[in-house]
Amino acid sequence: MFQTIEHPLIDDELTRLRCPACGSAEFRQRVRRIASLMVPAVTADLATDVVSCETPLEITSGKRLRRRILLVPVLRAGLGFLDGFLDLIPGAAVAHIGLARNERTLQPEPYYMKHPPVLKGRDVIVLDPMLATGGSAVEALRRLRDAGADSLRFASLVAAPEGVAEIETAFPEVPVFSAALDRCLNEKGYILPGLGDAGDRLFGTFDD
Repeated sequence: MFQTIEHPLIDDELTRLRCPACGSAEFRQRVRRIASLMVPAVTADLATDVVSCETPLEITSGKRLRRRILLVPVLRAGLGFLDGFLDLIPGAAVAHIGLARNERTLQPEPYYMKHPPVLKGRDVIVLDPMLATGGSAVEALRRLRDAGADSLRFASLVAAPEGVAEIETAFPEVPVFSAALDRCLNEKGYILPGLGDAGDRLFGTFDD
């Protein structure tokens, strides 16, 4: 269920994004553009219903989304990925999940979750730029499923094979999308070649 979204504009943006000289302001803009370019592929198979549509000249038929969309950025890096999706899906609701990675065990530690009271009947798209070990992704999907979500998909900017395999093992039915599938993880659980820590680069919290 994994798909690398291939597009020349995404490739160009991602190449520029990886460069260490890409500062936080530029980094945020490029992440936002890549996210927007990914939206059509991530949402291509959403269910629609045929409805009556009135034009200035006559009545015809059109299509509307069957389910409401819920975007769920994983804090904090997911926030930088969110705006590009909202640019093309402005009517989407937004939930938040806070998961901090324990740098010793590499396991996710939850600290926050806020979503609409009813998730069943919504198309839920989890957003996290870096799919590394897959621990945070699986934890986010599990919590949303336990809360009642019955339609889940996951979108990332850069993925490692280890993270993709982790999701496919835990949630084989969940579609996973990424702008790039990189080579592997290093001993600290960072993606290679990757682009560094997406959260730090988005929000300027790295060491000078």
